[in-house]
Amino acid sequence: MEPRVLLFLVTILGSLAQEDLEGKVFVFPMEASTDHVILNLTITEPLQKVSVCLNSYSHLARPYSLFSLSTPSSANAFSFFSNSPTYYHVIVNNEYTTYRTDPESMDWRHTCVTWDSSTGVVQLWVNGKLSPRRVSRKGFSIEAETSIVLGQEQASFGGKFDSYKLFLGEMSDVHMWDYVLTPKDIHKVISGGLNGNVISWRSLVYEMKGSVVIQPKLQCRSWGSTSSLYTPCY
Repeated sequence: MEPRVLLFLVTILGSLAQEDLEGKVFVFPMEASTDHVILNLTITEPLQKVSVCLNSYSHLARPYSLFSLSTPSSANAFSFFSNSPTYYHVIVNNEYTTYRTDPESMDWRHTCVTWDSSTGVVQLWVNGKLSPRRVSRKGFSIEAETSIVLGQEQASFGGKFDSYKLFLGEMSDVHMWDYVLTPKDIHKVISGGLNGNVISWRSLVYEMKGSVVIQPKLQCRSWGSTSSLYTPCY
């Protein structure tokens, strides 16, 4: 193998990382157009069902993107972003669905979004609480060729971003499944008892771009029936 080919392969492999990120977070420290995280995975068949869960922590009052899945034919095949402390938008194959949620300033938010093509039903769970269900893109599917980005919304497949939705804050515990989570599953995810079968925080393949860094998670949430408590992570 020629040295320049070997150098190219080493450079590519060096830019990728796969590791167990338990107890860690991605920190997006600046409102910079270059800051994002690319998740690398292989999907062999179109998705008829999908669930995505993650934790986020931000003080932003403007729109910011959390999860952006793009395909060659749909810039927003499966994406969701916060529009303000009280509104979320879920996008399935470029169709927007809007939800109103409880404001929780300066708190970690656990967000899960599910979609089932057979019924079109979209579920949004925030901190274990289900918003009224909506319907979007019944009978559609999500192509197997995907580009997944955290912290920015893709305006085209693996290309430009909608820069006004930059994320600023911390993000962790990103998981994705090729089925719809049940309410029992949701609470298992919150407690750390269920990992994604498509994307798992415990074996994540990713590329950090810009000033994004990995840091220990310093604040953990203990869930109760009527209240929650933030404690240091050990």
